[in-house]
Order: sequence, then structure tokens, then C-alpha cells
Amino acid sequence: MSSEICFTLLITFTVFLLYSSLSYGLLQRPRISHGLSESSKYLTRNELWFNQTLDHYSPQDHRKFGQRYYEYLDHLRVPDGPIFLMICGEGPCNGIVNNYISVLAKKFEAGIVSLEHRYYGKSSPFNSLATENLKYLSSKQALFDLAAFRGYYQESLNVKLNRTGKVDNPWFFFGVSYSGALSAWFRLKFPHLTCGSLASSGVVRAVYEFPEFDQQIGESARPECKAALKETNKLLELGLKVNNKAVKALFNATELNVDADFLYLVADAEVMAIQYGNPDKLCVPLVEAKKNGGDLVEAYAKYYREFCVGVFGLSADSYNRKHLLDTAITPESSDRLWWFQVCTEVAYFQVAPANDSIRSQLVNTKYHLDLCKTLFGKGVYPQVDATNLYYGGDRIAATKIIFTNGSQDPWRHASKQTSSPDLPSYIITCHNCGHGSDLRGCPQSPMIIEGDSKNCSSPDAVNKVRQHIVEHIDLWLSECR
Repeated sequence: MSSEICFTLLITFTVFLLYSSLSYGLLQRPRISHGLSESSKYLTRNELWFNQTLDHYSPQDHRKFGQRYYEYLDHLRVPDGPIFLMICGEGPCNGIVNNYISVLAKKFEAGIVSLEHRYYGKSSPFNSLATENLKYLSSKQALFDLAAFRGYYQESLNVKLNRTGKVDNPWFFFGVSYSGALSAWFRLKFPHLTCGSLASSGVVRAVYEFPEFDQQIGESARPECKAALKETNKLLELGLKVNNKAVKALFNATELNVDADFLYLVADAEVMAIQYGNPDKLCVPLVEAKKNGGDLVEAYAKYYREFCVGVFGLSADSYNRKHLLDTAITPESSDRLWWFQVCTEVAYFQVAPANDSIRSQLVNTKYHLDLCKTLFGKGVYPQVDATNLYYGGDRIAATKIIFTNGSQDPWRHASKQTSSPDLPSYIITCHNCGHGSDLRGCPQSPMIIEGDSKNCSSPDAVNKVRQHIVEHIDLWLSECR
């Protein structure tokens, strides 16, 4: 992007989420999702509440908790228009965003509803996030939440429209990143409750060791920038040995006492530019510094302060173990909550590749496992094989799912990469696009919230993907009716 002012319009992590703060504001650590800044546009921020079951797997446990949701019915064709459910992911859900889904809702005369993920934001079942209270935080429970909410909302809509008997509007589910995986998994587990799903950058494959993540970052950065990043990383590691506090002070991260935590922060900082289609913000100053004999560490720190902190609000606090151990419920709790899901279900451990790595070798499997143990105690371990057996991983055997992936997005390696010839699940690749570009906006350009793609660096690629999305939604809604 060419202007700092334009960046304020970007959908940013307020982390994941922002956290999720999707915070969902930053892409922290293994966080893969993003939320919106307070200045971004919403269709509605009017909070509604649903009394949700705490444990869907126990017939004896009748406890409930309040789950936050939103509705926007301005485009709904009464009474039989479709309902689009936008799944909120690992962060606070502060409203229904005015992004490309609003364009689709207008086109299909649909209502939009959005449900906050259990535990995140204001939808916490407990007053403490101690490990023993997190036992009900899982993707499996979240899918049942969606099913229960869908039944509740359909019934309430029928009452609102004075319809009698069991009448269903056609439903279609949407999600990006982790919520994209939830969208696909919902279609897999509850095919009778949705006409189809869109999984934008949907990370359906749990991954124990994920070196492909950094390999994609290096490939997307291109050779000159990759070489500069590798050299910068070596200089940072050396600097930590020579003057630890001074190096961390450049990143406002002196509170990170564990060097590997700091190096994880440094690695995530480079991810933010590449993943969201703004490689020039990172690569131009670094390559220039390397060519001109400049200070690579200072150039990288300047990028971090101006772009990662100044634009996305990235904070070293999210990598601080003292913060991650905090069991109090705050707007920043999403960091701890997402780590729990990482440490129990999906891992996505972003380990350094064995060779040609731009990430420190200190960020390895042992680092992640030790962090999980530190945060949640002994016995907490990511059940990656069980997760993939339950959902099918990238061989998910479900129909009527659109999988979209940006060619520059490192998370695509945890998504579905090939079409299934025996199932109508469609793979659409957006070339030169980043994470969730099809729904959130365009790569390497100011975010156009309403869905206009004319300012995209690759508008044809984005529009082609969106055209396919419209075609599939149109077909599957008609078949549903």
C-alpha cells in the first residue's frame, strides 16, 4: 500500500483476533485470524444474546452460558430469503463487518447473522480462564454451538415472520482462516443444516510441525528479500548474546525474558507483511539496507515499529508468558484461549525449517511443547492425529464446500489444496493474493470494505474468485430450495 492513511481502513487484527483484540487485531504467534479495528465499518454492532449449552456431550450437564450474536436483515427477502451465517473465530466478535459478504447478501437478498465463538470476547462461560475451566473450549463444542444457534435463530425468525410449522430458510455458512475451517467442518458434520459453505483460507488440516509456513514466507518474499531476512535473523541472534536488552528495546520487548519468545515475535512481524499482501513494506527497506551496507537490524526494527505496531497494533505483550498465564478475563484473553486450542487440537507449530530458514532455530518443536506445558500444565498436548481423523484433514469428505486460498498465503499449506473428483467441493486459488483476500479485500492495496476490487494489484484474480463464489452459492441455494 502506498499510503499510511489508507492503512487505517484495513481490516486488522485486534488481537485474532485480534485478540482475535482476532486484538483480533494482530496476527500473533500461531494466530491465524484477524478482526477489525474500531474505525472499520460494521453493518451492525447491536448485541443480541443466546442461551447456549455448556457441554453438548453430556446429557446430565444442563449448564448454560450467554453467547453473543448479531443480525442484519436489511437485505433479507421476506419470508424465504437465505440466511448467511458468518462464523466468528478466535477473537472478540464486535459486530457484522461491512465486507464482501454484505455485497453477497444484497445480491442474494439474504439476512446475515454472526455468532461469537465460545470463550472469546463476551461469550465466556466462566469468570476465570484457569486450565480446568477451558475443558469445554474446542472446535467440536463450537460446531454444536453453531447447530444449536441455527435452530434457535430459525425458530425465532419464524415467530418474527408469523410463520407456523417447521419452515426453514436456506442457510449458507462463511468463515476465514480458523473460522473457515469451522465452516467446512460444519458442512461435514451437519450437512442437513446448511446448503453449502465457504472456507476462505480454511485451515482444515491440523499440523504438528509446520515448516512449510516459513518456507512459503521465504518464497513469497522472493530471493533478495529472503536473503536479507536470513541475515537479519542471524544478526538479531548475535545481538541477543552481545547486548540482550538493547536489541529487545528496539522492538519495545524488553519484558520478554525468554529469547525464543522474542524471536517468535520477530518471525511473526515478517509474516504480517507477506500474509496480508504487503511485502514491499517489509522488503523494500531491508533490501535497500543490505545493498547500501546499512544496518539491517535497525531497518527491520523500524519496519516493526511503523508497520506492525503503528498499523496493526502488534504488541510484545502477546508473547509475554506472564500475560499468557493470566487467567483473568480481559480484552486480551484471546491470546491465552487460542494457545489452548493450539496446544490441545491443531498445533500449527511454526517451527524453523531444517535448512535455509528465515526463522530462528530456537523456535522449534521443543519450544512449542514447553510453552504449552508452562501455560496449561502437564498432560496438555495437541491431539493432531485425532483432529485429522475426526474431520478428515485436507481429505475432508464433504460436499458443497468452496475452498479459496491465496497463492502467497502461508496458511494455504494447512488448507485443502486439490479438488475432490468424487465430491462437489471446489478449490479456487487466488493468484498473488494473501490470507482471506476474497472476502476481506485486495492484496497490496488499500482495503475496500464494500468489496470494490478496482484498486487491487491483481483485480482480475480477485474478481475471478468472487465470480466462482457467486456461481456456487447461486447453484447450491437453488438446489436447497
